[in-house]
Amino acid sequence: MSLGPVMLDIEGTQLNTDDIRRLEHPLTGGVILFSRNYENSHQLTELTNAIHAIKKPHLLIAVDHEGGRVQRFRNDFTHLPPMRELGFIWNDNPTKARQFAKHVGFILAAELNACGVDLSFTPVLDIDHGQSSVIGDRAFHRNPQVVAELARHLMTGLELGGMSAVGKHFPGHGYIQADSHIEKSVDNRSYVDIEMDDLIPFRSMIDFGLAGVMSAHVIYPQIDKLPAGFSKMWLQKILRTDLQFDGCIFSDDLSMHGVAHFNSINSRANAALNAGCDMILVCNNPQASDELLASLQWEMPAASLSRLAKMRCKKQFESMTKLHENTTFTHAIKQISAIELSA
Repeated sequence: MSLGPVMLDIEGTQLNTDDIRRLEHPLTGGVILFSRNYENSHQLTELTNAIHAIKKPHLLIAVDHEGGRVQRFRNDFTHLPPMRELGFIWNDNPTKARQFAKHVGFILAAELNACGVDLSFTPVLDIDHGQSSVIGDRAFHRNPQVVAELARHLMTGLELGGMSAVGKHFPGHGYIQADSHIEKSVDNRSYVDIEMDDLIPFRSMIDFGLAGVMSAHVIYPQIDKLPAGFSKMWLQKILRTDLQFDGCIFSDDLSMHGVAHFNSINSRANAALNAGCDMILVCNNPQASDELLASLQWEMPAASLSRLAKMRCKKQFESMTKLHENTTFTHAIKQISAIELSA
């Protein structure tokens, strides 16, 4: 059995019959977890084991676990700083900021790894233009070269923890004030302006071997009338051809209001897949999930299956208990404790 192109959420801390029915569907290829799915590391491990047992190859398990205000699991997990803190440290000591970024990436990946989570949608490669309501302190810095450098070291840490990086939100969500979760978002800049600023971290990270990208639900009308995640111009011409990205492309959540101009969940899904997404997300809308699973017609390309297979976590840590006996992990924990003092 191969994975399908749809990533869904689940209701609670254990799988119920509706969850299992949806996850067993041939179109389903992944699960994204939220805070409501988490009590403690033991419960999370039991949940991921149950999800992995549903299919072979197993469903991908993902989470938005960046640090700061976007950290879904807290009890039993290390409190990770918002990425802006690393940018502040960079301003005084770039060498220390690089080291901290690597330690944060390793801790983030290792703890998720120990609990059976395959990937986190991180790092945020958006630039801190100082005006985005939804990005804010999730961004590393205003300088795109600094964003790229800190993200590269965070990715190195993720890889040490057995996890691939997913850069978001391509081609950049940091310039606009609107929040695409709740409203239509438009960035009226020219391609040259975006290329010389927001695209720099994506280009650099792709050169460094970035495995995954999540697209933005932002419209850039100077380039295309469609949001980037539904645009062949952005995903196939610019991302695949010009930037030579051959990793996995994830859509952002298709239930978000920023893409409400599409008539149905099916039309959104088809638009995103035909534009070039390898996997599409549908979150917090069970009715839409059921509608999509009942109506979507899509045969997974071999290239997409290969890309998704590479996103699986390389299991290195048997449990949280074993992880806390690891000297590399305990050293990293000790090192990042200084970040709290700098905040």
